[in-house]
Parts: sequence; C-alpha cells; structure tokens
Amino acid sequence: MSDKHTIHIGNLSACKKNPKPSWLRVKLPTGKNYQQVRKIVDEHKLHTICESGNCPNMGECWGAGTATFMILGNVCTRSCTFCAVATGRPPVYDTQEPTRVAQAIQKMGVKHAVITSVNRDELKDRGAAIWYETVRMIKKMTPKTTIETLIPDVKGTWEALEKMISAGQEVVSHNMETVARLYRRVRPQAKYTRSLEQIQRTKTYGKRTKSGIMLGLGEKKEEVYQAMDDLVAHGLDILTLGQYLQPTKMHIEVAEFVHPEQFAHFKEEGLKRGLKYVEAGPLVRSSYHAERHVYV
Repeated sequence: MSDKHTIHIGNLSACKKNPKPSWLRVKLPTGKNYQQVRKIVDEHKLHTICESGNCPNMGECWGAGTATFMILGNVCTRSCTFCAVATGRPPVYDTQEPTRVAQAIQKMGVKHAVITSVNRDELKDRGAAIWYETVRMIKKMTPKTTIETLIPDVKGTWEALEKMISAGQEVVSHNMETVARLYRRVRPQAKYTRSLEQIQRTKTYGKRTKSGIMLGLGEKKEEVYQAMDDLVAHGLDILTLGQYLQPTKMHIEVAEFVHPEQFAHFKEEGLKRGLKYVEAGPLVRSSYHAERHVYV
C-alpha cells in the first residue's frame, strides 16, 4: 500500500523509541459519500468527534454516510491526558443545536446516529437539557433512526443522568477509557468507581449499556480482566477495545502497541466473562460499527 494513499494516525514523531506497526495504517478519506457528509457538517456548523478526536476511522465511517456528532461545543472543561479535544472555558451553548443536528441527520439519511459531547462541568445540569432536546428532535424528524448517546461523566449528578438517558435513545454509552490504576494519570478529573456507578444506574433505568477502554497506556492483562469483571458486575452489555494513539507531544505517550492477536484474545475473554458483545482491534473506537450494537 503506497504511503500517498495511507495516513499514520496520531503524533508521527512521538514514538521514535516505539515506532508504529504496519497494522496502524488507514486509507485517506475520499469518495462521494465522504464529501457529502463533509458538506452537510459544514453547512450546519456542527462538530464531530471524528474530527476533534482525530479518529482513524473517519474515512470509512464518513464514506458510509455516517458520523458521530459532538454537541455542546468543541471545548471541554476536563484535561484528560489522552484526549485531542481542546480544553478550556467553553462558550455559551447554542440552544438551536438540537434542531441543526436533527436536520443534518435527516439530510444524510442516517439509519443509526451516534451523539456525544464534551464535558460541561460548569453547567448545573451538565448539559442534560441539550442532550434531551437533541435526541427528541432526531426522533421527531427521523422516527426510524436509532440512536446511541455517548455521554460524559456527570460527576454524580444523577438527576442530570436521568434527563440525558430518558429521551428515547436505544443505546447509552459511557467510556471508562482505562483501568483503575491509571485513572489518576489518564483521567485526573474522573473516578473509576463513579463511572461504574453511572453505568449501573443507566442499566437499572432499562437502557442497553456500552463502554470503551483504550489499550497501550501501560495497563497489565490482569487489570483489563478486572475492568471487564467490574463492568459486567455493573450491568455492561457492550465493550469496545482499541489502541491508544498519542494525538500530540503534549499528551500521554503510548506505552505499547498491542498486537491484533492480543485484541482477539481480549474479545474472547470479554465474552467468556459475560459481556454480550465485544468490538476489539487496534483501530476500534467507541463509535466503530455502532449500528451493530443496537440489538445484540
């Protein structure tokens, strides 16, 4: 595969002592469908985590006419050491955003939509009202569209959580991101046990639950198994496992590039431990093949 037709994801110079393996190559985003999605996103002045998060699957997903929309702006109040999304004081949110997102999804003819957001810790309701209105508007304009909402940590504001997940979406996802030991380093403003409780409360509410973990941050196999057990015990249905890729030199370094065979092993382990569905691979991200997670 010629270099002019592929891109290496993440910081190209950050891993000289640990060079990227051949399996971390993806095709450049091209094609009619990709250009159409690009046009609609721009016209409606929307944000996508595909772009803000430097997702390696953007070409594949956009080429298939799908995208993960990021609501409540593109500036996050958190400073997670792995994330490419900008950190700072977010601007005032746009109350018309739910309508614009729904219109874009209608134009794209999306059968399954994934919605996510930055953390808005400065808001009393953590942005729950906009979350609710976005899902309701999508369901109103395109009733047959199924929806996954990838929601942030609500910091124990359980009233906000209930508002976020009560609008009619089929799947509710909240990413753990890493194992318990690495939380303070990777997610300094989050808590492992609190995120587990958020997933459990979501399951108790009656929703299909989903989460994601990045590998290659220095975790041990036993810690991944423990995370799986913890998630199953708290009602998780679906788990995604992907390779962490350093966005810039300012972010936490990659400790290891996990081989595809190891991902396959973790998938088998997850299913053995009681998860209903596991999506695992170096380039897997939380929204990858999300349409498959609605009915499993």
